[in-house]
Amino acid sequence: MSKKTADISEATRPDDLKDHNIVAHTVVPGILVEKRPARAPDGSEVPGLFNAWITLDNPQQYNSYTTEMVKGVILAFREASNARDVVCVVFTGSGDKAFCTGGNTKEYAEYYAGNPQEYGQYMRLFNDMVSTILTCDKPVICRVNGMRIGGGQEIGMACDFSIAQDLARFGQAGPKHGSAPIGGATDFLPVMIGAERAMVSGVLCEPFSAHAAYRLGIIMDVVPALKVDGDYVANPLVVTDRMVDEYGRFVFGESKTGEALAAGKALLKRGQVDLGLLDERVDALCAKLLLTFPECTKKTIEELRKPKLNAWNSNKENSRAWLALNMMTEAMTGFRAFNEGTKETGREIDFIALRQALAKGAPWTPELVESLMPKKKE
Repeated sequence: MSKKTADISEATRPDDLKDHNIVAHTVVPGILVEKRPARAPDGSEVPGLFNAWITLDNPQQYNSYTTEMVKGVILAFREASNARDVVCVVFTGSGDKAFCTGGNTKEYAEYYAGNPQEYGQYMRLFNDMVSTILTCDKPVICRVNGMRIGGGQEIGMACDFSIAQDLARFGQAGPKHGSAPIGGATDFLPVMIGAERAMVSGVLCEPFSAHAAYRLGIIMDVVPALKVDGDYVANPLVVTDRMVDEYGRFVFGESKTGEALAAGKALLKRGQVDLGLLDERVDALCAKLLLTFPECTKKTIEELRKPKLNAWNSNKENSRAWLALNMMTEAMTGFRAFNEGTKETGREIDFIALRQALAKGAPWTPELVESLMPKKKE
């Protein structure tokens, strides 16, 4: 096996050094783990040092994580954290469509729906995944190669740095699909962007652009990914200059409308997605981290993580219990609707019919759930 794709545990070391991993390196379907040579700021490879790349590899389902993938992320982060020759960790997804869109809704709908005891055990694994990211002994960079939605946004915000390609979209999905964003979003968002903006993201579930994410402070950098006639161009679907609208509101990162949007869509069709510039920025950040004292860096990130970590530790267990019980009612209904719905029917329940039924005191029966499923419009 080449050095580029060597297992994190394979580094040559003296026989008297202890192995602090719980288990030996394990290949988990859906998770790619590799060590890439660390590079100095001039681009030259640094002998004997690496950056660990952990990749969610389920692009057919927008890199949503299954139960087995969650286990793989935990093991991969523990290995990277313990690896003496690893400078930092890059957490990303396969392809250019999505970093991660959260938990695998097919698995949720077909296995966990109606099984609160099983979902509770799954959420123990999920909590361990978030905690493993938040306590990694190496700086963690989220390479946002595409959509970062729902649980994907939550595990992304658990990282220390985020660099995004500017066609990516961000946001939460909980109250629209039968859950609550308590896998990290309700802990991290108020710390990162303030209570009011957190409320907008967590409750309304309206996705926003990478440029808006940069404006809000959720990511540290945003780079173009669309190439047209060989040149990078900024996301043509959103406002990327510092404009204000007719009401004086700052609209940097907001979606274009009307003719400008139509022109943007036409330009998007002409171009091709190229993540080369994203990789350059990630490599540059890794190089900056290389030129720091490792223990001083570790202590600094530990201290700077505390607002997120303290909030997370205060809530994760009661959140786990609530999410498990919710699998008997709204989550069971919402995940089924998303899994069974189509482009024609939509993937959301009839919210008005649900509220009307509950206002009359209707119980959560199978008949009620069936009546709420997406249906083809006549």
